[in-house]
Amino acid sequence: MNIFTQCCTIKTGCLLSSLSIAVLLSGCAGIGKGVTEAILEKTEQEDTRVCQVWGKPFAGIDVNLVKSKGKTKMLFVHGVGDHIPGYTTEFLEKLAKALNLSVRSESQKNIELAAPLVPGKKLGNLRIAHLLNEENGKELTFYELTWSEITRQEKALLDFDNSGEYDFRRARVNSMLKRFSNDTGPDPIIYLGQSREAILAAYAQSFCWMASRDWEELPSSGEHVCLGLDDSAIDHIANDDYVVISHSLGSRIVIDGMQRIAHLLANQSKYATATIKVAATEKSMAALQNKRIPIFMLSNQLPMLQMGRELPEVAGQQASYCDPKGTNYHKRMVSETSLIAFSDPNDLLSYGIPPGYSDKYLDSRLCASITNVNINVAKVMDAFGLTDVANPLEAHVGYGQDDRVIALIAHGIGNQQTSPLIKQRCEFTKTVK
Repeated sequence: MNIFTQCCTIKTGCLLSSLSIAVLLSGCAGIGKGVTEAILEKTEQEDTRVCQVWGKPFAGIDVNLVKSKGKTKMLFVHGVGDHIPGYTTEFLEKLAKALNLSVRSESQKNIELAAPLVPGKKLGNLRIAHLLNEENGKELTFYELTWSEITRQEKALLDFDNSGEYDFRRARVNSMLKRFSNDTGPDPIIYLGQSREAILAAYAQSFCWMASRDWEELPSSGEHVCLGLDDSAIDHIANDDYVVISHSLGSRIVIDGMQRIAHLLANQSKYATATIKVAATEKSMAALQNKRIPIFMLSNQLPMLQMGRELPEVAGQQASYCDPKGTNYHKRMVSETSLIAFSDPNDLLSYGIPPGYSDKYLDSRLCASITNVNINVAKVMDAFGLTDVANPLEAHVGYGQDDRVIALIAHGIGNQQTSPLIKQRCEFTKTVK
């Protein structure tokens, strides 16, 4: 029996959370502060967190930040929990540093989203920032979608449970957990209900603004509607690079949003009215069909959130839509959506994308390719070899603060621009059909 076991008896099968570790260590005061610090220092020094990548090599966004024609534009879509504009600040600052973008717009533009197909509904906020490097000409326009306004009113139904009338009856830790549960748990349920169309419309509007305007052309504030991709947007669509980043439930929203856009483009006459203009012209659609759009899914949840849902409108026909020799090649939405799915094994709410998933569960018109990133964003602690544990909350929310995740987004993997950090810390296995 070692000194740790002598001091603190641990029953077989107990589950150690981050909180229980803290309580356990504080109860073993006899060991002394020095031993506790030694454990923590050992954990800090020996960072053995896993980073494994399986799939196609992919380029990061840095390679296209200097373009003779067009711009690079990035859209971020959040997941569960109430968010307010500016929630991406830490992520954006780390990404800007990795990309050496040292200049940023003094203020951000904020568009209050609205959509013709969801009349009278406030769809949230699109916050836009412009970053650049004046010395080498690099530019990035960053779009942050905040859709929490759509679900906030429905989630207010649980406000009574957070009130003093109920909350004081709970232990402090349980109170904290209940508030977290009340904030995050309802969102996937609400998304499956009547608010789903509004959230997807918010995504479509955000994508439309990203695809049709440059920084200088965007409205600074107020409520505005993007009416589609007409001929005036052709140069943007043909020359700009689009990147999408999602977190948690955001992965489902992005894929559903892309599939919804594909449906609308294929059925424009069905939705056209006297007040709703054509969503896209033939020329702009042809330009869109040549786009490759990488989607970085942090804490990917596609497999779990597919359960109980209908299959896509067009599925199992990827060769027909994505092969230049295919009979429906002219009906594809884009040339490729490259899905890079990040999941931490200790994140209880994230999943890799299994083989065969794209053929059955993704719209064939998206021409999806899959790359899985298995990465420990939460540190695994080993207390004298007795057990190991990782904080599942940190494993769920820590992707945007992890230097390796940032480096993969910035510089990719399996190419000449791959950062030294990724070469040193990540294993890459190229997969082929």
